[in-house]
Amino acid sequence: MKKSACVLGIAAITALFSFTGFNPTRPSANFNATGDSVKTGIALNVITGKHVGLYDSMRLSVAGLSRQAFDYALQGYDYLVNEGKIKNDGVLSIIDFTLPSNIKRLFVIDLKTCSVLFNTYVSHGRNSGKVVASDFSNKMNSFKSSLGFYVTSGTYKGKHGYSLRLEGEEQGINDNALNRGIVMHCAAYVSEDFIRRQGYIGRSEGCPAVPSKLYKPIIEKIKDGSCLFMYSPDEYYINHSAILKNGATA
Repeated sequence: MKKSACVLGIAAITALFSFTGFNPTRPSANFNATGDSVKTGIALNVITGKHVGLYDSMRLSVAGLSRQAFDYALQGYDYLVNEGKIKNDGVLSIIDFTLPSNIKRLFVIDLKTCSVLFNTYVSHGRNSGKVVASDFSNKMNSFKSSLGFYVTSGTYKGKHGYSLRLEGEEQGINDNALNRGIVMHCAAYVSEDFIRRQGYIGRSEGCPAVPSKLYKPIIEKIKDGSCLFMYSPDEYYINHSAILKNGATA
């Protein structure tokens, strides 16, 4: 499988990029505090002798994505690519459940340009927690989110309209996703209006629901075989994830 220069550079997670004008203490002018789509505009060619890590160069800390979530996501992505499970290898999506639901915690990263295409709100299961998701399950009718790595599948039109099927790749952790009907879809309760009314967005039955105004471009970008990672520093998950274990020793 042919990989872009950026994908090749991040295979070891700590790949380095060079460019001018980077100041890690100054918020990036490219991040829109109120918008849902974010562009970082990182140059991939070597311009100076100054090197920084990909996480820092993309200024993901400014957007709120935890470094651990990002490192694990790259580790699992690389593992799934090597296993031949990723067909749409130009994009990586991360849901960082360390953040509350009133913070934009879905990150869709273009690995060809090293830019964040979307940074927006995403729901968690109603039994996973109120504002912060802290309880997870792979069981039917648990109405909880499931952590771990997914490969996106095809689309369909269901009760929530245009939706994206998700295939859980972690046995005993999220491999029941298709049976549970865990999909990405839009929801009116995933909105800033909802946050203003109650302080947090609404919750789903376990699906990662996204805003109505963004669900179509997000789904179109990540469908058909891309990697989606749902992260929380959950001890059970971290201790039982075969992908994290095997990816770390690959």
